[in-house]
Amino acid sequence: MHSILAINGGSSSIKFALYPVEEPLKRGFYGKVDRIGLSGTSLTFSDPAKTQPESFKLTAADHKSAVNSLIDWLEKQNIFASIKAVGHRVVHGMKHTEPEMVTLELLGELHRISPNDPDHLPREIELIETFRRRHPKLSQVACFDTAFHQTMPRVAKLLPLPRRFDAKGIQRYGFHGLSYAYLMEELARLGEPAAKKGRVILAHLGNGASLAAVRDGKSIDTSMGFTPTAGLVMSTRSGDLDPGLAPYLARTEQMTTNQFYKMVNHESGLLGISEVSSDMRDLCAGETTDVRAAEAVALFCYQAKKWIGSFAAALGGLDTLVFTGGIGENAPAIRARICEGMEFLGIELNQSRNAETAPVISIQTHRVTVRVIHTDEELMIARSVCRLLGSGALDPKN
Repeated sequence: MHSILAINGGSSSIKFALYPVEEPLKRGFYGKVDRIGLSGTSLTFSDPAKTQPESFKLTAADHKSAVNSLIDWLEKQNIFASIKAVGHRVVHGMKHTEPEMVTLELLGELHRISPNDPDHLPREIELIETFRRRHPKLSQVACFDTAFHQTMPRVAKLLPLPRRFDAKGIQRYGFHGLSYAYLMEELARLGEPAAKKGRVILAHLGNGASLAAVRDGKSIDTSMGFTPTAGLVMSTRSGDLDPGLAPYLARTEQMTTNQFYKMVNHESGLLGISEVSSDMRDLCAGETTDVRAAEAVALFCYQAKKWIGSFAAALGGLDTLVFTGGIGENAPAIRARICEGMEFLGIELNQSRNAETAPVISIQTHRVTVRVIHTDEELMIARSVCRLLGSGALDPKN
């Protein structure tokens, strides 16, 4: 049986999952290479035929060696004969609106735009090129995280800069698109009327965090911008900042562009405010004894509340709110604090259902349905590749 290998590369991890090509798509074995470039790099994998996940350490000093180690391990599983195609999450796709076959032309374009997201794109390109070098006959598909937001109206995409920069593609693109696309398909599967005709806010709250406003199934706005640094405060990313801060710090701290980039992407957010941890679990555990942790948690909840309010205004109301991501799915106290005081929008949580993370956590009688949905970017990658397979872009006989 043919299968699809879904690859979801991050800045310090690579998630992977195998999906036999059958309806409905069901995940076979899956896993993750974690802590790439740090001490304790490991490969953890689970097999549906076994009860316990397995793990072993990798000697991988950098991303390139981690990719080769992953392919070495996959080869030992004797799966490449069955793999029909590899689907990759590509964070920045500029104006690409659909999954595409990886070609030399597309790789050249990705190299050209890699400065747009130097934390993700170079590593994703390296993944694609390593697979291409090791298995040159294997078809590969790029699934763009920005594609979901291509339906945003121009007013939502425009950045208030001199018009010549807009002509060069500098605009709001938005990210987490594979997650959002999956959530909308899942809402439709669950029979949520707003999935096709209604007003939905999707809150992907994890290490990277963003929100999206969706009307009648199409994105109309999102919190991230030209890069994933913008919008809501995140684990180590600042989110939105006064642009005047960059020249101010250059004058007063002699901070270079590279130092500023490192600060706002890797040293800010929850970590920067708390000075303790970038992990919401640590901060919630310590907020009663550490004012810095308490302020970090409070700012995250406050900003998320503001984004929900602004997107409800853009949508002209709200029918459904969805929480997802590591924080959105697993932190009832954070969900409660974000939704507190939003009864005027029709949002009110059922506290017991929220505490147990039920699929629907809102009070039944209220006009806004609040859901918690586990997102699955790897499954969305596999679905996207299968759709491309079905279009004839890939020959299923090969």
